[in-house]
Amino acid sequence: MNVAAPQTPALKLAYRAYVLLFFVYLAAPLVAASFFAFNDSLFPALPWQGFTLDWFFSDSEPKLGLFHDRRLLRGMQNSLLIGLAVATLSVTVGTCNAFLFERRDFRFKGFLYIMMIVPLVIPGVILGISILVLASMTANGVYDRFGVELSFLRPGIPLVVAGQFSFLTTITTLVIAARMKKFDVALEEAALNLGASRLRVLLTVTLPFLKPALIAAGLVAFLVSFENFNTTLMLVGSDAPLTITMYDRIAKVGSTPVLNATSFFLIIASGTLALISVLVQRERKPGEAG
Repeated sequence: MNVAAPQTPALKLAYRAYVLLFFVYLAAPLVAASFFAFNDSLFPALPWQGFTLDWFFSDSEPKLGLFHDRRLLRGMQNSLLIGLAVATLSVTVGTCNAFLFERRDFRFKGFLYIMMIVPLVIPGVILGISILVLASMTANGVYDRFGVELSFLRPGIPLVVAGQFSFLTTITTLVIAARMKKFDVALEEAALNLGASRLRVLLTVTLPFLKPALIAAGLVAFLVSFENFNTTLMLVGSDAPLTITMYDRIAKVGSTPVLNATSFFLIIASGTLALISVLVQRERKPGEAG
């Protein structure tokens, strides 16, 4: 098929209909979840009972709002803590990995690169179970041998961070390495010839060039960490993040509008962070301010 050839009206109509249906398919669940967050009803179902903000701000039952629901707020706090920790670790190690794979040649480089990619293709449940088994065996072995309890290897926030870090580092490495491929090494060589130390070159030449990728990688890692469920479910302890808290609420009492309010809040927050990620990676045109 010659894509440059003039398209018939029927083909244009079919293409536009396909694009429209595709985006409707993507947006419909989000719109539905957001819709019921403002419905003045105890159940997320039709008919529409009127507009209300109670599912966000009410401080009393039966319409206890998101910002007064201690369990949901605690879950959100745990998710923020985990997301920030994972993003920081993933960007730090991902930057080191990017330098290693883009700047160095060494034995088994290809094999190690493939091994780094493997966590992305392993199902999250399997990854979580594997980490849980390894951590538990290690903790039990150390306790039996030395009588020392390694609590950070038991289900809880530290183990969730370790589990998410195991695959999010791959993502941050790929994002940062893609940016590094565009870097002109001659800039570093020029700075070194002018007397700058390697640390100064790193801080004033290389890292500023990588800054958009570092920010974008951090935002992506944070978002993926915040919404992760499969791996987290296998490693969580008593301090559950928001996704597990919401799942537990649905399993026990069913879907309620406060969960729709939580979903709407997360849609807005995630969309904002995703937009920031796109903007910071946008290539600046010559002469563009900033």
